[in-house]
Amino acid sequence: MRVLVIEDDQETATFLKRALKESGHVAEHAGDGQTGFELAKSNAYDVLIVDRMLPKCDGLAVIQTLRAQEIKTPALILSALGEVDDRVKGLRAGGDDYLTKPYAFTELLARIEALARRSSPEEGSTRLAVGDLVLDRLSHKVTRAGEAIILQPREFRLLEYLMKHAGQVVTRTMLLENVWDYHFDPQTNVIDVHISRLRSKIDKNFGNPLLHTVRGAGYTIRDSAH
Repeated sequence: MRVLVIEDDQETATFLKRALKESGHVAEHAGDGQTGFELAKSNAYDVLIVDRMLPKCDGLAVIQTLRAQEIKTPALILSALGEVDDRVKGLRAGGDDYLTKPYAFTELLARIEALARRSSPEEGSTRLAVGDLVLDRLSHKVTRAGEAIILQPREFRLLEYLMKHAGQVVTRTMLLENVWDYHFDPQTNVIDVHISRLRSKIDKNFGNPLLHTVRGAGYTIRDSAH
């Protein structure tokens, strides 16, 4: 999983990042609500861990604003406030789970893994769409403006991952780990070659390009016509 930890206590954040890494996950950290919101809005994460009391923008406001912008990344709220009313308020703000401090890391890990499984496309829609580009995960058919597009298996997997995170920047590391199953950078141009092939198939004969390179960051697929 790729996890964003939004936590202002540096000691807690350092512990969570290290423990998540030791558990085989990738963790990034934001020290205040505003930074956390910007990262969650601009990047693809599997789960957010959000402290409730944060500088600049409190945790509940971060989640509410993300939900208002149709960003549905699962969020686990961490809080010292453990009364029923507090938990209800957190869930109604758009949180997917609520864990009271102090907590055991093993429980936190189990909860975020459950949230990631629940939000996985395998559990949800089999159809992904960006503009007039449609991918069917069951039949492995791809069409754009009703025209069939033939993709090789790796190209299909690459497009599926990009469309799953439509509108968000997907890094090379994320593609290597999730499309090629590499947990290191083999220093090849394998991603560039596949992106180029994919772009020629889904964009070349259409007026509105959907697949974009974000200089120095990675790639994104979005309908820039709207």
